[in-house]
Amino acid sequence: MNTFRRGPRGGADAGPPRSPRNPAKPGAGGGHNAQTGKVRIIGGHWRGTRLNVAEAPGLRPTSDRVRETLFNWLIPALPGARVLDLFAGSGALGMEALSRGAASAVLVERDPALAAELRALAGRLQGGEAAQVVQADALAWLAQQPPAGEGDAPGFDLAFVDPPFAAGLWDAVWPLLLPRLAPSAWLYVEAPADAAIALPAQWDRHREGATREVRYALYRRRPA
Repeated sequence: MNTFRRGPRGGADAGPPRSPRNPAKPGAGGGHNAQTGKVRIIGGHWRGTRLNVAEAPGLRPTSDRVRETLFNWLIPALPGARVLDLFAGSGALGMEALSRGAASAVLVERDPALAAELRALAGRLQGGEAAQVVQADALAWLAQQPPAGEGDAPGFDLAFVDPPFAAGLWDAVWPLLLPRLAPSAWLYVEAPADAAIALPAQWDRHREGATREVRYALYRRRPA
């Protein structure tokens, strides 16, 4: 997460109970994050690896149950995929994708302490060099990346977009992100249950699910 960030409310391994959605304060954080719990990688060759979940504004790691559903949907898409985890936070989505066969993952995280934690995690894991951790604002970083097909930029095959809910970044993300995805890319979006997520017409909703507070959906770009 840009400390803006994501995700699950923590599954069975989450720490002390807390609100699934702390009010997000854009840009807050900066190295004073107390460790409050853990989530775990639930499949693949890193199965069981625990990821720290810091107490940071807007950080909500995607729950084990939602991730299990999502990655069941993604089984055919993961082998060899180039993955972007745009608001990485705990890294649960990007690292899970690598564990299950993605070729590479870029994890973009604004908060320096969270980014350092992700780099340390990747350094401890066999094959962790497939994870590139970028400490940057997600939107600013995207704006600097070449569009897919420009030069030798192939584009990302799969992107995870789960920003801090209170920041309302979804509409700001699409113009920057979508041109940087491969022609038949997959896109995962997590948002409040009552949020209206509008993607361009060429993006078809493949599968969708919901909890009491969260709607999550997997989209795929329609072939031209």
